[in-house]
Amino acid sequence: MAKKSKKQQQQSGGTPATVALTAAGVAYTTHSYDHDPAHPSYGEEAAEAMGVSPDRVFKTLVADVDGNLTVAVVPVAGQLDLKALASAVGGKRATMADPALAERTTGYVRGGISPLGQRKKLPTVLDESACAHPTICVSAGRRGLEVELSPDDLTKLTNATLAPIGRA
Repeated sequence: MAKKSKKQQQQSGGTPATVALTAAGVAYTTHSYDHDPAHPSYGEEAAEAMGVSPDRVFKTLVADVDGNLTVAVVPVAGQLDLKALASAVGGKRATMADPALAERTTGYVRGGISPLGQRKKLPTVLDESACAHPTICVSAGRRGLEVELSPDDLTKLTNATLAPIGRA
C-alpha cells in the first residue's frame, strides 16, 4: 500500500497532529465526540464525552514568557501556574498569549490547539503529573477530536520539558 502524503492524510480526515504521530511511527488512539459550542470548558467536555478522568485529559495552552511564545500542557482538572511555567523555561514572567496570535502561530483554533504538528515549533512544557499515567489525552487538532498516547511519546515528539506547572 502506498504511503499517503501529509496533504492527502489531512484531506482524508487527519490533522497535522495525527499526521505527525503517524509519520513518527508512534502508537496512538483517536477519540472523537460531538463538540457542544455551549459547553463552558473544552477540556472538561472532552473528559466527559470520552468517559476519562479529567486528570488524564490535558489542555494545550499558549503563553508569552518574556516575549517568547511557549506551549504549556496541563490537566484539564486544574489550571496553569504561570509563575511555574516561566521558571521551567528560565524566564521571569509569563502571561497568557493573545488568542489570535496563538491560533496563527500554531495553525489551530482555540479549543483545538494540539501540542503536536504545530505550524511553528514552540518550546513546550508538560506538567509532570502526566507521568503518573500510562496514557494521556490531548487535542488532536480540532474541537471534538482527542488523541491518546503515552506521556513519554508526547515528551519526545514535542521535545518537552517536564515540570510542575499545573495547580489544582
